Amino acid sequence: MSELRDFLRETLGHDPDNLPLFERALTHASVGKDSYERLEFLGDRVVGLVIARLLYERFEKEPEGKLSRRYNVLVSRETCAEIGRGIGLPAWIRLGKQARDDGANQSDNVVGDAVESLMGALLIDGGLEKADAFIRRTWAPFVDAQGKAPKHPKSALQELAAARNWTAPEYEISRKSGAHHAPRFTVKVGIRNVGEATAEGSSKQEAETAAASALLDELK
Repeated sequence: MSELRDFLRETLGHDPDNLPLFERALTHASVGKDSYERLEFLGDRVVGLVIARLLYERFEKEPEGKLSRRYNVLVSRETCAEIGRGIGLPAWIRLGKQARDDGANQSDNVVGDAVESLMGALLIDGGLEKADAFIRRTWAPFVDAQGKAPKHPKSALQELAAARNWTAPEYEISRKSGAHHAPRFTVKVGIRNVGEATAEGSSKQEAETAAASALLDELK
């Protein structure tokens, strides 16, 4: 308990009043019913609110479309997982034996969810000001690294196909494997008579994004 408190104090800049709340925020459903899922629901909205406001303030002249592209990358499961690994969160996630043996604490889904649930707990225990400060500070390098508003690979591939009068990209799940808490999807994307690419991800969306990115690289 004291080690977790030290970790939270150092990482979040907040000394928890309700330490069991943060323990729940780091407890995967494989442990039991008292998991982080409700806190994740809340934390997802907290991250979204703070990031949306941050982008609105920082990029004063950008239209809604470009702000949305930035936002979608910054609140994605992949970015949240990178944030989680960067602060050493995987070591603190409580898992059931099977999930632990499967390495679920390294899954983008699990680590990303834990980051969001932690933000839910921070909101409840420390208030929006504390959550806002942590999110702005921790996400700052990801905002700085964007440069121009990023274009989602699936959108970029769709636009490329349209510009060159190709047929629209078609996505197909070719394989699904792994445990329920740590699935792996293999997706193939193809443009008829042009090319195709295959990629994996921990969700259908992640695999489709990776496949689109791979095909874009081939077509450049």
